[in-house]
Amino acid sequence: MFSAHGGLFFYGDAEAHWDIARRIVDSRTPGYDQIGTVWLPLPHLLLAPLAAIDTWWRNGLAAALPSALSFVVAGGFLFSAVRRIFDSAAAAASTAVFAGNPNLLYLQSTAMTEAIFFACLMALLYFTIRFQETQGWGAVAGAGVACCLGALTRYEAWFLIPFVAAYFLFQATRKRWAVAALFGILATLGPAYWLAHNWWLSGDLLEFYRGPYSAIAIQGPATYPGRGNWALSWLYFRTAAELCAGAGLWWIGLAGIAATLVKRVFWPVALFALPALFYVWSMHSAATPIFVPTLWPNTYYNTRYGLAALPLLSLAAAGLVALSPRRAHVAAAVVVAAAGVGYWALHSSPEQWVAWKESRVNSEGRRTWVRETAEYLAPRYDRGSGILSASGEFRAVYRELGIPLRESLSNDNGLLWLATVRRPEIFLWQEWALAIGGDAVEQSVERARSYGIRYRLEKTIPIKDSPAIEIYRRIGGRHGSA
Repeated sequence: MFSAHGGLFFYGDAEAHWDIARRIVDSRTPGYDQIGTVWLPLPHLLLAPLAAIDTWWRNGLAAALPSALSFVVAGGFLFSAVRRIFDSAAAAASTAVFAGNPNLLYLQSTAMTEAIFFACLMALLYFTIRFQETQGWGAVAGAGVACCLGALTRYEAWFLIPFVAAYFLFQATRKRWAVAALFGILATLGPAYWLAHNWWLSGDLLEFYRGPYSAIAIQGPATYPGRGNWALSWLYFRTAAELCAGAGLWWIGLAGIAATLVKRVFWPVALFALPALFYVWSMHSAATPIFVPTLWPNTYYNTRYGLAALPLLSLAAAGLVALSPRRAHVAAAVVVAAAGVGYWALHSSPEQWVAWKESRVNSEGRRTWVRETAEYLAPRYDRGSGILSASGEFRAVYRELGIPLRESLSNDNGLLWLATVRRPEIFLWQEWALAIGGDAVEQSVERARSYGIRYRLEKTIPIKDSPAIEIYRRIGGRHGSA
């Protein structure tokens, strides 16, 4: 469905994840360095073997495979964990409202990372619950591996580590410190690796946090609702969570949290509340805004972060079932699942699904110029003639046209890129140059003229509220040209 609507790459982040995976295997400078320093590596490493297949890279369908598989794994671990906490009826209700959420269903059909993180989070819950029952070292190791993989997928998993370590420390009946240490060592391998990776590539352990492509650098000093304000941070996150979960599950979940606590189920509630708390904290202190259409400025930005509350609300739905009389559990599970999923049956249009709507609205301008650029180049580009472009967003054009990334040169190609834009008289040979008004490519083309290398502006594609796309073609100069 989402592929038929062209939505696999509506999210710019989904396009970027797929692009990074392709660059690992196809680039002027392919290899490990193409992972970069901001986005965590596991999703890209899972995608890379799929992106290496040209047909799959072009149609993008394979980009959904890791997410879709993770979605199934997440549901399996959630069911298994909740069944251990309550019973099978409660587990079925919890899994139904989780798996039936259309916002998550959309994201798991793309190269986004939410489904992979949820698989790790649900596995973490399962192994901690299993440890409570068995006190086994295997459960500790399983939890450590799950948390480590989560920490290599999304940063909120880093936030979980000290809390889960404390859980093992106090839950263990023997060798408390050894148990907590085993979990801590396994879980922190992920963050430790990423800090070393950042240092290796950039010389800064915290390049991902404060580098030029970090959230802090992108947001800059600009204010937004919630920055430095806990009340607004909570309001915007809570609103995003309700939009993502749907009104049915939202109110069931709120009631279910109370029911779950009445049943004295504390740890699962605390664990699943942590990702939501992470986003509230990030809004307040870490330059991570969330904009929702129902609050000023009435736009969409990071609205999907509200899905961080989905595991908690799904667990809470199970608590509501468990609070009912035992002989009524099956009937209660049917009612809870129907109420949670039924809301979406009444709101079945993708335009009513906030994650889909956010991705579609925010990508309209990008999709328009990508299509126009591809349509212009399709009958004119000769394989091997080369393209110079600074912005990674142009790789969507190359994907649509089936132009291998090794025929392009961009700012992800390190020293080769710097040499080309700074000394075009020596290194610039590409026939085509794609620029976004005033960027390094436009400056390089202008600089090349003083060395007799001539590029002609062939087409300008205007973009609303942004610099125009400029398509240049080489018409003369060195390297054997006229």
